Amino acid sequence: MNKYDKMVEINKERSDEKVTAARLAIRKLMENGEQISVPQLMKMTGLSRGFFYKNPIIRAEIDQAASRVGMANPRKHILDKAMDDRIGLLMQELAMLKRENDTLKQENEKLKKALAKKSRNIISSL
Repeated sequence: MNKYDKMVEINKERSDEKVTAARLAIRKLMENGEQISVPQLMKMTGLSRGFFYKNPIIRAEIDQAASRVGMANPRKHILDKAMDDRIGLLMQELAMLKRENDTLKQENEKLKKALAKKSRNIISSL
């Protein structure tokens, strides 16, 4: 094996080590529910910003991890929960208003019938 082949092999090993370190850091952030960002990964691994943007394997993993629910923006999870709670309250209010509407419709029908009966009684008494 000549010097060039050995140098290529060493560079490949270093590159694989970097990819492994970056993958572990991404997984750790995901497990902790933290936001996945290049600056955070740089701090955790000591790798350069360019590595994370230029390496297609790692870039794809970052994009995939960031697109998962709640990972792209930690506040999104909190906002989604608040919106779900609000929707639940509005659904309860809607159900209550529908019941009230049905009750009022029934009462309206009774009053219409009573008015029609009273009108017939008045007309028949003439």
